[in-house]
Amino acid sequence: MMAKERSAVAVGFTYFAAVMLMVAGVFDALQGLAAVIRKNYYVVGSEYLWKLDVTAWGWIHVVLGVVLVAAGVSLLFGMLWARIVGVIAAALVAIANFMWLPYSPIWATVIIAACVTIIWSLTTHGDAISDDKLG
Repeated sequence: MMAKERSAVAVGFTYFAAVMLMVAGVFDALQGLAAVIRKNYYVVGSEYLWKLDVTAWGWIHVVLGVVLVAAGVSLLFGMLWARIVGVIAAALVAIANFMWLPYSPIWATVIIAACVTIIWSLTTHGDAISDDKLG
């Protein structure tokens, strides 16, 4: 039985999603580490609807960042669970960064946009990489 042919675009978008998972994960973890190491690094005014403990949210960002990196590396090896975890983790990171908007609005918006791109790529072309041979 012959393997189903994948377009170069589909494979490329899946590799892009894998790399973006790793990059977004590292950025999110670094953002979280900044909040954990220096509590007063992020400052927000009193006019926001929700108040967040910066250290707790820092740890949330670190954990989600590590999950994104692990999913990205695993996706490079064509593992199905990495697609599923990547989509779920990217959605959680997007939500966490939405909640983080009062603390770092531009950076949170950049991470949300990256997560939306990752989700789109994994849900439309994510299975392409499993049939592509690495090396």
